[in-house]
Amino acid sequence: MTVHLIKLCVGCDSPEDLRQWQEERLAERRKRGEPPVLRHVTRSMPKRRDEVLDGGSLYWVIKGYVRVRQRIVGLEPVVGEDGEPRCAILYDPELVFVTPRQHRPFQGWRYLEPERAPPDLRDIGWQSDEEQPPPGMLAELRELGLI
Repeated sequence: MTVHLIKLCVGCDSPEDLRQWQEERLAERRKRGEPPVLRHVTRSMPKRRDEVLDGGSLYWVIKGYVRVRQRIVGLEPVVGEDGEPRCAILYDPELVFVTPRQHRPFQGWRYLEPERAPPDLRDIGWQSDEEQPPPGMLAELRELGLI
C-alpha cells in the first residue's frame, strides 16, 4: 500500500521558485561530476519505507498551501556533515501541480495517506499552476464543492 510524504518548502514563494532552485541544484551536481539526481536530506529514514517506495510522492507545502508533488524514486541512508546518520529522499524532477490545500506549518516531514492527498490539477482539467486562480481562491472553490 502506498503512502506519501509531505514537507514544507522553506524559502520558496512559488512552484516556479522550487523549479528554478532544483534546476540550479542539478546543474551544480553535473558540474561537480555527480549524478544529476534531486534529493532532500532529512534526519530520519521513514519507518514505512516500503510503502513510500510503492508509488509515493513528496508533497511540497509552499506559502501555507500544498501546491505540487514529485514522485519519490528512492530513499538512501547518508551520513550528515555532523557524522550522524540521515536519509536522502530522491525524487523525480517533474513537478505535478495539485489542487491547493491549506496546511499549517510543521517541522520535518510527515506521512500523507493517499486518501488525504490533494488531487492532481490535471485530473480536474488544469495543466499548470499558471492556468489556475490563486491558491486561496482555489481552496475556497474546492471547499464549496465547486471543483
